[in-house]
Amino acid sequence: MNHTRVISKKPSESLTTMSELVLPNDTNTLGNLMGGKLMHWMDIAAALAAMRHCGCPVVTASADNISFENPVRLGNVVMIEAKVTRAFSTSMEVYLKVHGEDIPTQFKYLSNEAYMTFVALDPNGRPRKVPELTPETEDEKHRFDGALRRRQLRLVLSGRLKANDATELKKLFIEDIVAK
Repeated sequence: MNHTRVISKKPSESLTTMSELVLPNDTNTLGNLMGGKLMHWMDIAAALAAMRHCGCPVVTASADNISFENPVRLGNVVMIEAKVTRAFSTSMEVYLKVHGEDIPTQFKYLSNEAYMTFVALDPNGRPRKVPELTPETEDEKHRFDGALRRRQLRLVLSGRLKANDATELKKLFIEDIVAK
């Protein structure tokens, strides 16, 4: 049997879609899906996308700002789409897009978008290397390029990177100043 290591994968190989029906137990007193329940489902979908990319167990390392644009109502369907946007050494950034759908009226709407980061684990629970990611579409290339800046911002905010060492973030501000 050939056990050659895959060096690179495409974002489409990690694509995960998940649907859930919003039931009474999932809602708050206003009849809207509870944010914590949605974040739970998002974490599952994103973890599955990350596992599809690396082929091993993963743990959630971070969840970026999750802003709820539109509530998902009782009886509507939540559709979560997740796919890896960039792979670093042992971690992967996953982009999530969440829609709600009112099936009787056939109305589909954006609920929210977010990025989450996962770390791949070896059998001993230690971080392990992940395959590289090769974006194909323009949207995938755009998200891939922005992932390094988002990663540096996460590291600065968590105190694991000094702001002066965030080279990609500095470029944003320096280019802004030079352009003026």
